[in-house]
Amino acid sequence: MRNYILAALLAFAGVARSQPVVVTVLATTDLHGNLYPIDYGTDRPAARGLAMIATLIRAAEAENPNHLLIDCGDTIQGTPLEYVYQTIVRTGTGPMGLKPPAGLSHDPMMLAMNQLGYDSMTVGNHEYNYGLKNLDRARSEARFPWLSANTAVAPGGKERPFAPYFVKVVGGVKVAIIGITTPAVPTWERPENLGSYRFLPPVEALRKAVAELRTKEHPDIILVTAHSGLGRNLDTNAEESTGEDVVYELATQVPEVDAIVFGHSHRELEGRSIGKVLVVQPKNWGISLARLDFTLEPKAGGGWTLAGKKSRLIPVTAETAAAPDILEIAKPYHELAERHLDEPVATSPRELDSALGRVEDTPVIDAIQQVELYYSKADVSFASLFNPSVHVPKGRVTVRQIAALYPYDNELYVIEGDGKMVKDALENSARYFLSCEGERCTQQPLTNRNVLGYNYDMAEGVQYEVDLSRPEGDRIRNLRWQSKPLASDRKLRIAINSYRAGGSAGFSMFIGAKVVWRSQEEIRDMMVRYYTERKSLPSQADGNWRVIPDAARRTLEKEALAEAARQHLQ
Repeated sequence: MRNYILAALLAFAGVARSQPVVVTVLATTDLHGNLYPIDYGTDRPAARGLAMIATLIRAAEAENPNHLLIDCGDTIQGTPLEYVYQTIVRTGTGPMGLKPPAGLSHDPMMLAMNQLGYDSMTVGNHEYNYGLKNLDRARSEARFPWLSANTAVAPGGKERPFAPYFVKVVGGVKVAIIGITTPAVPTWERPENLGSYRFLPPVEALRKAVAELRTKEHPDIILVTAHSGLGRNLDTNAEESTGEDVVYELATQVPEVDAIVFGHSHRELEGRSIGKVLVVQPKNWGISLARLDFTLEPKAGGGWTLAGKKSRLIPVTAETAAAPDILEIAKPYHELAERHLDEPVATSPRELDSALGRVEDTPVIDAIQQVELYYSKADVSFASLFNPSVHVPKGRVTVRQIAALYPYDNELYVIEGDGKMVKDALENSARYFLSCEGERCTQQPLTNRNVLGYNYDMAEGVQYEVDLSRPEGDRIRNLRWQSKPLASDRKLRIAINSYRAGGSAGFSMFIGAKVVWRSQEEIRDMMVRYYTERKSLPSQADGNWRVIPDAARRTLEKEALAEAARQHLQ
């Protein structure tokens, strides 16, 4: 009888193996602490976050039992929810002396991802922001591996190495997931936040991991999860940010991988082929879920042949229901964050709107610049408008409005520079606009969609014009410092954030500059302290820069207001 049952089982297995199998991979990236479906800056519901993505994940998993769930990093930093928790881990108390309730002892994102059954997560650069104590705490709480094939521990280092890859058998198919982290992490992060971790060339690390997998594991599918942008415009073939964004390089130089799911650049790519490699990027903040379907056919002598692969993005919408169990996990952390955000800071003498903040000088940006110049004692400061939908009401200003003005955990650096560095940085920023002449200046769009808005920096401490009648690279006119033309060799102390100091988004002029001062706290915390002491936000901009010609500026104003209205309706 036992032999009969065994024979039947073997026969059934043979039949099953004779049929094609579809393996579904679901992927998120750059969640940045977006757990609760809310925009903390406006205190309005938002169609994003892991609680909503959870519903899409579970629906897709129900369609195919042969599935994996993965993430591409930048997970434990970004929203006030995570910021308040990470501050408690780092200092023992909440920001501004906020006393946490008992029981908030686990990272909320790890709790939610454990609940959803994530299989792996690639380490992102922002995992290091709060230091190694916080990173290790979150990592130890994850019931899934944190991956990074190109992150090593220096000889004698005490840090725990990351696994280069993860292998799982799904529906009889062996799937390998290799993690790659942007190698630019040391350009943004304090050395003490990195310890003995060292970042290796990604292509070499990927080749090594693939070779090891081929020898030891013999996987049927090799998938890369990269916390790094594409680095190439696939439509124009123009090279974009090199060094930081390496996915195109990975796909072209290690073509034996089957697909790459990536993040970091906060863009979205439903799926394109680079040679035979499928590349996909879901939207950041849990705004969309990537789904990759791999079809495998059995080989006559055993094993599988990859017969097809396809991808699509599943967007979160206002109608997407948030998963109740994930909301329950998030609730105490969310309520604590709300308490912090409602702390009063100062007053605003009038209503401040940021919709035109990238088109004309506004008090919203000057509110950041004043803080940077005050604490840094720099000659010139750079700042960007992260979110043009930010609105500061007249009257009481709370931490919520300050956090909306500066949502990222960047520190402030002062570097040694000169007039040429300032000019080059402003020219790079001006790529955010398109050139125009005559009638063309009255026609939309004049915004360059290939340049992300938060990579458009404005300068304070100098006066200048951005002339869109000029070609790219030669648009900054009448650049003056202390009411005189700024000489290219004039030595200056320049204030920039820690992200810019790494040369990201084309700001290569800052790479290698001597850092003569760095803040011991995030810029957002400096803003809270500054305005708590002064009690009032600026009511007027000083008008130190403007866009010309006037026709172009008016067109950009219409474009910006239309975009703000669209964002408001979402």
